[in-house]
Amino acid sequence: ACMLCHRAEADPDTCGDKLQKGGLCAHVFCTFFTTLLFPQEKRRIGLMGFLPRDLLIAVWRAAQKHCCVCGQSGATIMCCKEYCDRWFHLPCAKEGGCVNQYITPYSSFCSEHRPEQDVQVTPELDTVCPICMEPVEDRQTFTTLVCPACKKAWFHRDCIQGQAMRAGLLCLQCPLCRDSEAFVVEMLILGIRVPIRLPTWEDNDAFADLGARHGQCNARDCLYPGGREEAEEEGPWELLLCSSCAAEGTHRRCSGLRDSTDRWECDSC
Repeated sequence: ACMLCHRAEADPDTCGDKLQKGGLCAHVFCTFFTTLLFPQEKRRIGLMGFLPRDLLIAVWRAAQKHCCVCGQSGATIMCCKEYCDRWFHLPCAKEGGCVNQYITPYSSFCSEHRPEQDVQVTPELDTVCPICMEPVEDRQTFTTLVCPACKKAWFHRDCIQGQAMRAGLLCLQCPLCRDSEAFVVEMLILGIRVPIRLPTWEDNDAFADLGARHGQCNARDCLYPGGREEAEEEGPWELLLCSSCAAEGTHRRCSGLRDSTDRWECDSC
């Protein structure tokens, strides 16, 4: 189990990966959000830059703090609001309406002092989330958010969090108006984790085939001695693609074209 939140299993979108080294075990973001726990400049030291001594001190300190959500001891995160003495575990944050901002300096807020959207609008009747297509609440709440740009796109917090994890920082945008700048900033402030990476739909070159160029002669009778899939860089055996669809090709000679011909259209086009 993570030595900071005491969970063996936790939502990876909230807590991040679990790291283990030298008998220490902790979630990435449990370390980042733990109050008075600071990493070293060299991340190879200790557990991703956090010294074993500092982690143990944080655990000792947390043993005296009770979570304002679950009531159990071991809470490592204190609300950043001055004079507020509420503490909580990172996995308890969403359940208790607490907000953690996944950007430096990794600030945390309890449900009473969390940042709220400053958008004076309410959803129209029968408004649905554009991500899951299920109804949203009739007003702004912790679980219902609105795009700050168009003020028309309403969505569930869990839905936009899932979208952020798939899209990443480079591609996250409002599902309706496509605004990215104001939208991303607002989501980060409201506690949505937006990872800095390419979108998951580009993993493993998923769209590599879209950039592939057609590469064979589709003439009824291909005359080239090397076969339909071979061609030369110029001359009668250069492969021309259909200038309209680019989905079919021909050697110049196979379609009776002159060597000076640069454009050709297939029978379909």
